[in-house]
Amino acid sequence: MKHQPLIIDGHFDLSMNAIEWNRDLRHSIHEIRAHEKQMNDKHDRGNSTVSFPSMRAGNVGFCFATLIARYAKPTHPLGGWKSPEQAWAMTQAQLAWYEEMERQGELKMIRNLNELEDHFDKWKNETGYSKIGFLLTLEGADSIVTFDHLYLMFERGLRAIGPAHYGPGTYAFGTNSEGGIGEKGKQLLQIMEELGMALDMTHLCDTSFWEAIDCFQGTIWASHSNCRSLVDHNRQFSDEQIKVLIERDAVIGMPLDAWMMVPNWERGKSHPDNTPVTLDNMIDNIDHICEIAGNTDHVAIGTDLDGGFGKEQGPSDIDTIADLQKLTGLLNKRGYTEEDVEAIFSGNWCRKLREALSNVSSG
Repeated sequence: MKHQPLIIDGHFDLSMNAIEWNRDLRHSIHEIRAHEKQMNDKHDRGNSTVSFPSMRAGNVGFCFATLIARYAKPTHPLGGWKSPEQAWAMTQAQLAWYEEMERQGELKMIRNLNELEDHFDKWKNETGYSKIGFLLTLEGADSIVTFDHLYLMFERGLRAIGPAHYGPGTYAFGTNSEGGIGEKGKQLLQIMEELGMALDMTHLCDTSFWEAIDCFQGTIWASHSNCRSLVDHNRQFSDEQIKVLIERDAVIGMPLDAWMMVPNWERGKSHPDNTPVTLDNMIDNIDHICEIAGNTDHVAIGTDLDGGFGKEQGPSDIDTIADLQKLTGLLNKRGYTEEDVEAIFSGNWCRKLREALSNVSSG
């Protein structure tokens, strides 16, 4: 409902759900779960939380929507596509789905500042306008076969890249690995900066994080990352990393993957029924970042819901994405003002989106 505060979510794997999980996100969550009731090919079957109707019900009017396809050499610990060309092909299938959803009036890809302002104006003020806006992002750059492919993706709307995902990548090292960005990573960042693309720091290992910070002077953010001081894992940001992100005016989106919210969560064994995890754990991370910053300017929402997990590995007080609206009351109880809530829900992401899209090269 549009009388609720506008929410911008910094990280949704919408196209992965549509193409790899074979979910029709135009359907209700109830319909998607019912369709998957007898399926067991993926651990989160029947537990999805994100669909277009549920986003609209929660006034989630904008998101950062990913393309994701990892290239994995034979030694990669998690596996993936066997060649960069195959990873590229998967991102093209995902992009084709976004473009079709845009043609059908479900989504609106935002490519420049004018489109962004027009979307927000229509979402807030135009009766019957229901297109969900999105910024096209790439999670893990392994599918960029050559830099010509990067230019092509920019022309088709790509506006932000997180160079790594899990493990060692072509352009950087990601979660559960360690190493620098190398010459190819530096070239990637240079071209991104020339084009005005934003750099997503999420998933970069510590060495790649610090090298990327030094090499890239454009807009940076972290779409979905929590605090290492609360859950001690390399996937999370240390206080030192949070401080430098604040110095660079970055915004950090809070994910709702339980293992990043509470210590000792065992994936596949722990469950919200036996290991308490709620939206209050999300606010613990918000509190920590705001205490370091001295304000609420650098924290936002980046749930990663249905990024390979759903209700079985998320807060017990989230049934669908629409339940993010519960955060208003929870944040108020922690002492956050109405202005603070607006900043966390949408204002901070709006600031970075405007900055990033103001930098976009015209050619």
